Amino acid sequence: MNVAGVDEQARARALVEAQDKAIALFDEITRRGLVRPGVRESVLSAEVRDLGAELFGTRRHWHKRIVRSGPNTLQPYRENPPDREIGADDIAFLDLGPVFAEWEADLGRTFVLGDDPVKRRLCDDLPRIFDAGRSYFDTHPQVTGQELFGYIAGLAADAGWEFGGPHCGHLLGEFPHELIDGERIESYIAPGNPTPMRRVDRSGRRCHWILEVHLVDRHREIGGFYEQLLTLG
Repeated sequence: MNVAGVDEQARARALVEAQDKAIALFDEITRRGLVRPGVRESVLSAEVRDLGAELFGTRRHWHKRIVRSGPNTLQPYRENPPDREIGADDIAFLDLGPVFAEWEADLGRTFVLGDDPVKRRLCDDLPRIFDAGRSYFDTHPQVTGQELFGYIAGLAADAGWEFGGPHCGHLLGEFPHELIDGERIESYIAPGNPTPMRRVDRSGRRCHWILEVHLVDRHREIGGFYEQLLTLG
């Protein structure tokens, strides 16, 4: 498929449809209870890969599959912590980037095993802060990457957490996960990016953004992650 030749309305629709499939994949992960005590992160990653192939014929992921639990949830995307077995009273998150018919999705969700109130509060705060960040974006037409990052980080601190990553989102479709350097900072919702987020890219297409919320408590060695489309859906 020649993605560059698709009109903006069709492109937006395709990105939302890809995300809807990713959400359905997460729903099935939950329904089947795949995030469970006693399974290693690497094994769960392979099970998720196979489930995507079973449900949607997905064979490719545009970034590495992230499955992290316990202390590993403190680590941002670029790190590769040791494989770990998920415990009975654990917290875990998945960050997936499946490709559906040449269209990229990027979705992250957190799972809490057991009844620990701090872990459950952390999990509940993730979508709440995401929604607040989306509302800020919607009501600030000239918002920049660094401004939105500061707002999200402030919400995290107000809730008693530390923000866990160097950025809180990125453009969708330019593989910026692998290119976080000074030349491409405009591709990130991050400190040092004074560029307005509402703009067109180098090909003249409207920029669409993923918003990420990574909250951590380093003392308790727990973290959680939530991401999805900011500008669509």
